[in-house]
Amino acid sequence: MRRLQQAGIDTAATENEGRLVIRHWEDTYLQDGHFDQHRQIALFERVLLEGKKQGYPLTRFVAGTEWALLDRPGVHDLIEYESRINDLFSKYEDPVCCTYDVSKFSASVIMDAMRVHPAVIIGGIYQENPFYVPPDEFLRELRERAGQNSTGVA
Repeated sequence: MRRLQQAGIDTAATENEGRLVIRHWEDTYLQDGHFDQHRQIALFERVLLEGKKQGYPLTRFVAGTEWALLDRPGVHDLIEYESRINDLFSKYEDPVCCTYDVSKFSASVIMDAMRVHPAVIIGGIYQENPFYVPPDEFLRELRERAGQNSTGVA
């Protein structure tokens, strides 16, 4: 909120008008105390469709990911969810920015997060992601990893 205000946005007015909505983790990702990727994807789609119905040409999302660091059921599905949600957002022009604190997530999570996003902002510079892996391919890779781990092969 502070950064929006510093950028000259009247956050109180935009919230009152319904043009700015800030939701807490418990009201989005961690409803009922757990993460359900399919429920979250459906929530994003409802928000997109509601915005269109209200006449907004674009809905912009900034989505933090630190909720996935909590010890809650389902949070281990973060990267699978991040890959799957590309299918939803590829149908719309609405921008989405998923934020990761690189000092809090493991290197393997950050690397996978980068692989599932078609564009990245690194050092303040927006760029097409040359390491992007389409959802079907990435999800297949995740299944293969899970199969290797269950057989004891690293």
